[in-house]
Amino acid sequence: MHVLDLATAWARRLKRDGVTLWFAGKHPGTPWYAKALGAFVVAYALSPIDLIPDFIPVLGYLDDAILLPALIWATISLLPPDVLAESRAKAEDWTSRYRTKPRSTVGAVGIVLVWLVLAGALSWWAVRSLS
Repeated sequence: MHVLDLATAWARRLKRDGVTLWFAGKHPGTPWYAKALGAFVVAYALSPIDLIPDFIPVLGYLDDAILLPALIWATISLLPPDVLAESRAKAEDWTSRYRTKPRSTVGAVGIVLVWLVLAGALSWWAVRSLS
């Protein structure tokens, strides 16, 4: 049961830190490179569409289990301590008040665009290879 408690606490911190990046992106003290990486991570984390769909065995959950936490950690490490503390406090308030994460339509559109670009590139490569 101890492992389950640790996993649950880790998942809560991960959810909170995803929302933390959302608030840090709006903070004037956040460096531009942290805002850029944070915008990508937040759009991806809050998008209802995954880059690798969950129905693909093993790989579908790989982004949720490894990629997303690594990107959140990398972005959090770029934030100044005061920005991080203030953004975490806002995230704690948000999650306790609304009990859900915000949704990003822009993130969903971005993920769809990535899939369309990949499909177009693959189609172009296939047509070129067959001719």
